[in-house]
Amino acid sequence: SCLWTGNISSYCIKFGMNTSKSETVKDHPLKPSRRSMPCLAQSQTHPQSLSKHSSFLQPNRVQPQPRPQPLSAGTSTATVDVVPLFSSVFPSDIGKEKDTYTDDSEHGNYDALRLFIFLIAIFSVFFFYLLQTDAMASSGLFFKDGKKRIDYILVYKKSSPQVEKRSTFEKNLRAEGLMLEREPAVTNSDIMFVKIHCPWETLCKYAERMNIRMPFRKKCYYTDWRSKTMGRNMRELKSWLPRNPMKLDKEALPDLEETDCYTAPFSRARIHHFTINNKDSFFSNSTRSRIVHHMLQRTKYEDGKSKMGINRLLNNGTYEAAFPPHEGSHKSRHPIKTHGAQNHRHLLYERWARWGMWYKYQPLDLIRRYFGEKIGLYFAWLGWYTGMLIPAALVGLFVFLYGLFTMDSSQVSKEICEANETIMCPMCERNCTLQKLNESCIYAKVTHLFDNGGTVFFAIFMAIWATVFLEFWKRRRAVLTYDWDLIDWEDEEEELRPQFEAKYSQVERVNPITGKPEPFQPFPDKLSRLMVSVSGIFFMISLVLTAVFAVVVYRLVAMEQFASFKWYFIKKYWQFATSGTGVCINFMIIMSLNVVYEKVAYLLTDLEHPRTESEWENSFALKMFLFQFVNLNSSIFYIAFFLGRFAGRPGKYNKLFNRWRLEECHPSGCLIDLCLQMGVIMVLKQMWNNFMELGYPLLQNWWSRRKMKRGGQLMEHKISLPQWEKDWNLQPMNLHGLMDEYLEMVLQFGFTTIFVAAFPLAPLLALLNNIIEIRLDAYKFVTQWRRPMPARATDIGIWYGILEGIGVLAVITNAFVIAITSDYIPRFVYAYKYGPCTDQGYRQEKCLKGYVNSSLSVFDLSELGMGYSGYCRYRDYRAPPWSSTPYEFTLQFWHVLAARLAFIIVFEHLVFGIKSFIAYLIPDMPKDLCDRMRREKYLVQEMMYEAELEHLQKERKKNGKQYHHEWP
Repeated sequence: SCLWTGNISSYCIKFGMNTSKSETVKDHPLKPSRRSMPCLAQSQTHPQSLSKHSSFLQPNRVQPQPRPQPLSAGTSTATVDVVPLFSSVFPSDIGKEKDTYTDDSEHGNYDALRLFIFLIAIFSVFFFYLLQTDAMASSGLFFKDGKKRIDYILVYKKSSPQVEKRSTFEKNLRAEGLMLEREPAVTNSDIMFVKIHCPWETLCKYAERMNIRMPFRKKCYYTDWRSKTMGRNMRELKSWLPRNPMKLDKEALPDLEETDCYTAPFSRARIHHFTINNKDSFFSNSTRSRIVHHMLQRTKYEDGKSKMGINRLLNNGTYEAAFPPHEGSHKSRHPIKTHGAQNHRHLLYERWARWGMWYKYQPLDLIRRYFGEKIGLYFAWLGWYTGMLIPAALVGLFVFLYGLFTMDSSQVSKEICEANETIMCPMCERNCTLQKLNESCIYAKVTHLFDNGGTVFFAIFMAIWATVFLEFWKRRRAVLTYDWDLIDWEDEEEELRPQFEAKYSQVERVNPITGKPEPFQPFPDKLSRLMVSVSGIFFMISLVLTAVFAVVVYRLVAMEQFASFKWYFIKKYWQFATSGTGVCINFMIIMSLNVVYEKVAYLLTDLEHPRTESEWENSFALKMFLFQFVNLNSSIFYIAFFLGRFAGRPGKYNKLFNRWRLEECHPSGCLIDLCLQMGVIMVLKQMWNNFMELGYPLLQNWWSRRKMKRGGQLMEHKISLPQWEKDWNLQPMNLHGLMDEYLEMVLQFGFTTIFVAAFPLAPLLALLNNIIEIRLDAYKFVTQWRRPMPARATDIGIWYGILEGIGVLAVITNAFVIAITSDYIPRFVYAYKYGPCTDQGYRQEKCLKGYVNSSLSVFDLSELGMGYSGYCRYRDYRAPPWSSTPYEFTLQFWHVLAARLAFIIVFEHLVFGIKSFIAYLIPDMPKDLCDRMRREKYLVQEMMYEAELEHLQKERKKNGKQYHHEWP
């Protein structure tokens, strides 16, 4: 027999198994996992603690007590068991025999008293029923009768000319089994709302058609003695440890305390397998909305295969909006600690979306139940990414602090700051004056903050960190997909896009998986569309490179102007002014082009006609990532690998269009320009994104409320709006769903890993931003947006592949940054080959004595023809003018170049080897989860067999046939 855990609101049917099967099930329970799929009587959408404080959440009836066997398909769940209902009124008489010593008169009086109390109770319940019906009808969650739950809302304008299409569409919806009810808006006489309710029979039909997995039995768990002992030891150890302040209190989330269930695709023929205590709550709100949305996508509004779907009706103006309603308000006049949560939305706001919860773990099960698995996986990934940023931010901060504490003791900085007599060559043609090297003292010290001995270590650490992050995320995703019952979802529920079906309805082929005919896109058509899309991508990338080239030209023109500026501060720090203004202009160009990219990517993706929604999302996401990645990082790549590399030398500078002299690096190196570019773009972009995600919707919602106050007299009398109209006044979710959210985080991941060798504080900035981002997104989803359609997903889609590609690119880029952009390799070569510690086998700060003088070449100022005399210095390894081969590369230049190339090869192979080894060591799925899944698959087969056997035996016994224990 199974180890069933008893519950007042749930039950489990024990199977009559043979000896071998019973021995199998007698194993000890598996380690339980908290599953949020509603099961048994706890499949009710709202927890008991919520229904106790808000009556409008539950239907206007008394919930039945659990029966000793599951309800059949035709059994009604609205029957009231009178004895349990009134046991609180006279509990002493329930189930008792009449006392033998009571005489007839006493018994008659007592029966009259019982009848009187019973009538009062009936009247009270009836009166409460009327009040509850009014409350539910006015809350915006039910039809006017207070019984039918609103599963979806359609909004249209009465003045819309598409009356015939709307009429046909709604007639077809009723033919499919949906119930519709119209109601005009309170604040706008031109707006009409269509409330949609999906009855039980229609839910069952489409749940079977969509292969929705529903619970049918309570889970049996087993464990071996070792894990049981370890679990006991761990519990004893945890009892001595202090409480984790990041965990949410169990009392704060009573809805998550529920049992696990076995699930199977719903089938009306096997409805007796599923435990249905309450038909109204067997399908959760998100499941009901998903079923209605599926029907809306497949319903025709005109004759013809292409004339179908709510999306087309939204595009042509037939309807203004379509959305599932929120479960009430997110705020309450009463505190949640004393009065409990009104609904799941209120609970999410109090325990997740408030800024005071920034240090708490996220209630992922509740997020998944309210918003669907797709949004739940996004917040799970975002929380995992944020948590993994903590060690990266700490190591990056330590590297920065190491540079800060050793800044004054750095030999290179000392030599630059003490070079009072070293004259540097002019860095522009006409307006630049000769400067001493010690004027770059501040730049040298700031450069040491990011370019020090810990740079190489941190680059290796971040490459390994990216691998560990992705590998452990796969394990975390496997646990979530199991807990959320998504293991086999992709093969069962992937559907064709209505646009694809409409476009290629004339060409069909047999699906090799299902064996059924379906629309098919011919290969020549697919190839031609793909070529047009690729051409569009290359055109947009070339536009980005053109914008970067324009910024480069601006820097060349601006450096001459800033060098002759009237303000002394600008004239002295003209390089900083040039870089700063160039970054700001580049950022404005980036944000302007992003709008164009989004529209072009949308058109190109529609042109391809992807087969499924996931293919459409993946194609669109890949285009947007390529556009924005090139847009954001092209200027950074220019500064890191091209700035100052092709400028030439004094007396023979290279010029753009034979007019503007190419820009050189600062005497302290180009790394400070790279840090400035990354820091400004990263900070400004995060600030802009946060404003657009929260500030812009807040302003829009405020303006909507202001127009409502101006337009109608509703708010003057403080009449409350129904929930569907409150939701209509909120902002819709982004057109592309979670694509913008993922794109922002993936681009940040690129900033954090690709150029981390040049900017060790990038992980810290990303961590601080993500802490805000989680609560900002939560607040936006709960309070500022309409409730999105709950969608299902098994992973984060194409974004995982993009993250892996970024991890590979980060290794290559950091190798080139350390070898080419920073001065790590030139210092290393000097210390071991040319410095005072040559061939001594170790390197210290004293070994770099004389490095600055060795890294600067000499030039004769008289060759410039500008009236100067004497010699100046410039960054390069060239022979002096008095040598036999003036201005030719020296042997040290070739040594440094060889060391740079060797470092790139060694660094890449070493890091890639470590990454591959770590990825091999970390399995994609925890071993205990694999055992649990295999065990569950075996038990499900056994239980389905036993349940079918039990059902057939009951049917035979009911029909009066002979009863046998073997299979009939």
